[in-house]
Amino acid sequence: MKFLCDVHISFKLVNFLSNSGFETIHVNQILDRWNTKDKDICEYADAGDWIVVTKDYDFRNSFFVNGSPKKLLKINLGNISTTDLIRSVSQILPAIEKLSYNSTFLVEIDKNQTTYTIE
Repeated sequence: MKFLCDVHISFKLVNFLSNSGFETIHVNQILDRWNTKDKDICEYADAGDWIVVTKDYDFRNSFFVNGSPKKLLKINLGNISTTDLIRSVSQILPAIEKLSYNSTFLVEIDKNQTTYTIE
């Protein structure tokens, strides 16, 4: 599995995913860094089979309207600590790993539930 973390995702999560054995990059390390447009992130992710990790609703909307990014982890947890974010993501990694074989999916982490959408 490969994760591409959007601009508002902590590098601590990037490091956690990398240390867990997953290829992981932050948008600040590629393309136009923090100035990269969402459309360009989607195209990059889709071309390389990356799972976009974001807090940005624009990616969720693009998933449903444009079918891109094809693989998306949308975090809807509000202002939580990075430690709690890492804990939440680590709990669903096995499910994401199973979904990663699908050509397209959306996983949304909310405070009270996790929603899985397979298109």
